[in-house]
Amino acid sequence: ALPLLLADAGVSLDHPREAMQRLQGVLVGLTDANDDALGRGGQFGADTRVRHLIGFDPARDAVAVAGEITPGMQLSFCDRHVEAARRDLVRICAEIREEVEAAADQAALLTERAEGGPAARQIAGAIYVSCSGRGGAHFGGPSAELRTVRQALGDVPLVGFFAAGEIARHHLYGYTGVLTVFVGDT
Repeated sequence: ALPLLLADAGVSLDHPREAMQRLQGVLVGLTDANDDALGRGGQFGADTRVRHLIGFDPARDAVAVAGEITPGMQLSFCDRHVEAARRDLVRICAEIREEVEAAADQAALLTERAEGGPAARQIAGAIYVSCSGRGGAHFGGPSAELRTVRQALGDVPLVGFFAAGEIARHHLYGYTGVLTVFVGDT
């Protein structure tokens, strides 16, 4: 992996100081072997974990990653990209809101057809957990991520905090935000 990393970063071990400076900002995206994102070049799936690159061994052309790597996994070298993180946050919030609104519209249709049908669902509140490596200046200042979430979800009760690891589904993530939305009947 080391020759690919050096080529991607555009550095050589002939200039170790320059190489180390450039490689300090490189992160690693790990995707499970069975993840459907593997077929979509240039995109990470929902279960991609970002880990630190913690070293390299020129004698073995190897890199050391702060995470477990199992056979079949895809490893991608990546940098933090502020604008991509902002776009992704807006996109996922909009998708969640649209999903809740579509369910509410469906429930309203059923209620009109048969009295006593299901009640409409709406967002009752949300919790946003952001990686401490993402917040603040990365999104434009204090509370910027929460303002983005609130703008996308609407005026709903919202609380957030920073963590040094975010839990979702069956993984511990890093450099991510985890949004939990609570839905209630109207």
